[in-house]
Amino acid sequence: MAAASYQCSTVAAAVHDCNCLMMAGSHTIGDSRCTSFRQRLYNQTGNGLPDLTLDASYAAALRPRCPRSGGDQNLFFLDPVTPFKFDNQYYRNILAYRGLLASDEVLLTGSPATGDLVKLYAANQDIFFQHFAQSMVKMGNISPLTGADGEIRKHCRRVNHN
Repeated sequence: MAAASYQCSTVAAAVHDCNCLMMAGSHTIGDSRCTSFRQRLYNQTGNGLPDLTLDASYAAALRPRCPRSGGDQNLFFLDPVTPFKFDNQYYRNILAYRGLLASDEVLLTGSPATGDLVKLYAANQDIFFQHFAQSMVKMGNISPLTGADGEIRKHCRRVNHN
């Protein structure tokens, strides 16, 4: 599945693509900085144009607080509809081309298989909750890398320097 590029490999190879797509549903709560999605608003493919998979009215609403330069630390809800509720609205947002991050939108556009799952979770919150819980249990059973095989990062975006 194309959604495997959705940073699944950073979680663990043992997690199936469906589980990773499912875990993306945790984006129903949380924020993202302007720097994480600015390219979608202004220059997604290097041609100076916005991401065509991003709803134009949603992009227009984001631009005042996420300008071409500056505002890097401005925070935006990953799910602006129900930002404080754990629900399946995140997947509904994706269907409306209102996924904030490019990695959110690729869940719909990346492959027919992942797109079908996005549609399923958008339509049926109970199935989303059931699959999310199952995926959390699977992730909890992944053995962490220890010793020379792994490291606990002090900052998740950077490898520790000795």
